[in-house]
Amino acid sequence: QVQLVESGGGLVQAGGSLRLSCAASGSIFSTNVMGWYRQAPGKQRELVATITRGGSSNYADSVKGRFTISRDNAKDTVYLQMNSLKPEDTAIYYCGADPWSTDFRSWGQGTQVTVSS
Repeated sequence: QVQLVESGGGLVQAGGSLRLSCAASGSIFSTNVMGWYRQAPGKQRELVATITRGGSSNYADSVKGRFTISRDNAKDTVYLQMNSLKPEDTAIYYCGADPWSTDFRSWGQGTQVTVSS
């Protein structure tokens, strides 16, 4: 089992930046793959970015070139640097983790990101 605690959400104007953090505690094995999904009102949860313990990352096309995912394995923490934010990035952002895949078994409580136009 792993516990995930997100922080860093908030309200920002379009074009601005935010940095999300997600700290994991518990089984290190359970955090081999970590990442972020988001869910906007009335929409399904969608993958934003993922990263393996070895540093391999993957991004949704909608955020490529604007968002950067990184992790500190010593702290078992994953970060999402979000630049050039757009109103369509408004959503609840969820941190997730899994031993093997991006079909995450463990989730954080979510953090709200709101981008005003």
